[in-house]
Amino acid sequence: MKTRICLFDDNKEIRNSMSLIFEMDKEIELVDAFENCEEVVRKIKACDAKVVIMDIEIPPKSGIEAVKEIRKELKDVIVIMFTVFDDDERLFESICAGADGYLIKSISSNGMKMAIKEAITGGAPMSPPIARRVLKLFQEKNQIIKAPNYELTPRELEILKHLTQGLSYKMIADVCHISFETTRSHIKNVYGKLQVASMTEAVIKAINEKIV
Repeated sequence: MKTRICLFDDNKEIRNSMSLIFEMDKEIELVDAFENCEEVVRKIKACDAKVVIMDIEIPPKSGIEAVKEIRKELKDVIVIMFTVFDDDERLFESICAGADGYLIKSISSNGMKMAIKEAITGGAPMSPPIARRVLKLFQEKNQIIKAPNYELTPRELEILKHLTQGLSYKMIADVCHISFETTRSHIKNVYGKLQVASMTEAVIKAINEKIV
């Protein structure tokens, strides 16, 4: 079964080109494309998408605000920002809002496909320049706060550590010698205890609060 994705972008040419990119793909299906993110949750539910590709500047509302709405009701939906902007402020706001990845629109067609497939398997795809900026951004901020006791089990701490190292769900399952579904279950428990809605949020919290 193909993974269903939907796109939110006010640029008609981009919506059309994305349709062509996934037209013949055997694993991914672009089921709908929207020119704005009004009623974003309703639209995602209507097309039953598992992955959302979200532009940042998409009038009349910001894509970052849309991500916040998605996270409130659709915690399992994967959201990847897709934008021309690579400045620190928008990048940081997107991550804090709960985005699972951040891609620049200059990415190649194959790069886009690979990024989506990486996200589906538990990764956090980012264009290489963005990944470097994220690392630098958090090194510069370095705002360490005392971590409360989240009561994570040794296994959950181990898995959280692997997440901060960039391992996908499948890779974590292999390293820990457990099934993919058991890995998903542990990660879901970690999200609940940390009170986060995405892998990106979990990793940020783990790094900022030195949980692992």
